[in-house]
Amino acid sequence: MEHFIVSARKYRPQTFKDVVGQQAITNTLLNAIENNHLAQALLFTGPRGVGKTTCARILAKMINSDGTETEDEDFAFNIFELDAASNNSVDDIRSLTDQVRIPPQVGKYKVYIIDEVHMLSQAAFNAFLKTLEEPPKHCIFILATTEKHKIIPTILSRCQIFDFKRITVTDAKEYLKYIANEQGITAEDDALHIIAQKADGAMRDALSIFDRVVSFSGKNLTRQAVTENLNVLDYETYFKSTDLILENKIPELLIQFNETLSKGFDGHHYISGLASHFRDLLVCQNEQTLELLEVGDDTKLKYQEQSRKSSHAFLIKGIELANDCDLKYKSSRNQRLLVELCIMQLASITFDGEKKNSKHYIIPASYFKAKGITPIPVVIPKEHKSIENSTDSDLKVEKSQDADSSYSNTPLPKIELKKDTRTSGLSLKSIKAKKEHLIRQMEVVIDEDDLPKEDVTEAAFLKTWNSYIKILHKKGEKIMASILEMDSPKLVNTNIEITFPNETLKVELERAQYPLMEYLRKTLRNYDLKLDIHVNEEASKKYVFTDQDKYEKLKEKNPNIELLRNTFGLDIH
Repeated sequence: MEHFIVSARKYRPQTFKDVVGQQAITNTLLNAIENNHLAQALLFTGPRGVGKTTCARILAKMINSDGTETEDEDFAFNIFELDAASNNSVDDIRSLTDQVRIPPQVGKYKVYIIDEVHMLSQAAFNAFLKTLEEPPKHCIFILATTEKHKIIPTILSRCQIFDFKRITVTDAKEYLKYIANEQGITAEDDALHIIAQKADGAMRDALSIFDRVVSFSGKNLTRQAVTENLNVLDYETYFKSTDLILENKIPELLIQFNETLSKGFDGHHYISGLASHFRDLLVCQNEQTLELLEVGDDTKLKYQEQSRKSSHAFLIKGIELANDCDLKYKSSRNQRLLVELCIMQLASITFDGEKKNSKHYIIPASYFKAKGITPIPVVIPKEHKSIENSTDSDLKVEKSQDADSSYSNTPLPKIELKKDTRTSGLSLKSIKAKKEHLIRQMEVVIDEDDLPKEDVTEAAFLKTWNSYIKILHKKGEKIMASILEMDSPKLVNTNIEITFPNETLKVELERAQYPLMEYLRKTLRNYDLKLDIHVNEEASKKYVFTDQDKYEKLKEKNPNIELLRNTFGLDIH
């Protein structure tokens, strides 16, 4: 049985041209070698599996090549690799600096590759400083690390730094396609794309995943096999979920989510993937951002097709809801319910059903004239029902500009359709007729000249004012009743003047003035009455109590307090 070599080792690049996704760095190093402009201390930094150690080995081999060596020559005697994770002491660094003095036996340079250099101790770094700053001419140091921020600044200042970037999904997929062809493996484009996405920018991880999936599925690599082996949700799951959301099919959506959970996926994985799916659909709606969609060509067509069904507003709201659920998931005690609630809200975004509205609108007559509908005038009757015997709903008045003249106790006349105009309840004609009927009932036209404006005496006004305060007490609105009792209002012609010691009380009464004025106008039969609220800071002094005033008030309620004070010799503070 032939010994198996993992793809990450078998297909490790041997030249700079084979390095995937780091063209800027490899071109820089090639030019530096050709122009004899290579620094003696280099620092390669970047995420794992992007080619740092590989580039260091290729560089070490190239600078020792003069064209006379054989193809399999690796200059092993001139290349020294040190793992700083396990050789991080001062003694290890001193041993290395002692070796630096000895010139190479073959080739021009001795190359020291120190991997995971950030693991060196503080003392080891300090012992390495002098050698790193002034190395012998025949020596080059290449430091590699994934965590540059852990290296002391004095080391960084002595190195030429190369930042390796994450390998893009496209580059990783193309390299995997090359390896699949080399091994005689038939692989779907979407399958390789999923592997590249799962690797998250690390080529070594992508090759390890590739080997694992090939062991699972053999010579035929399908998208379904990859998703099953990697335990990732397939694109089709999110395409189906989005279709159900757009069709407002909440029961089917909940069943699909339950099936997803039964396959071993958690709700967090599902909802975060759904948010990413909405983002990809949003990207597809603009030609300029289409390149941001990192999927295979076949899947891209599906995304474009579904993006045409989805509105821009829906996708923005969907991303907002899914992202909010994603943020709350870890802190939620009932995580499944949280996700189910989120997907129900998503399925309700485009719901077009008739919704109840508790707000009452007074539509101006101009609107109906434009629609060709004649409003029905309503005349206020002379006799009004006293509000003292009315229910709570009679005191509620809408806060609108015409609130003072928009209410009547007389029900609106009903509009009856002719017998020959009756149609089926499901026909478009009947729905239109119903809407016109409702619009006619919503309009109330009141002539201000017909409103009563009888004379009001001071005594009748105060009596009505106090009656309203009693109604507030019965309803449990003690605070507003107390505010109205703080000052005795004065009636000047049709103006009701009342003064408060601060602005807060004024604001509170302004908010509650509409039911008050409706009550006063109806009871006193004068719709010209207006409320004029003033603020007098000086008046607040009479509401400030001293400690002695407070004590006297308490003593009135409980005379035993005086006995308690005399017994213990207490003072009033």
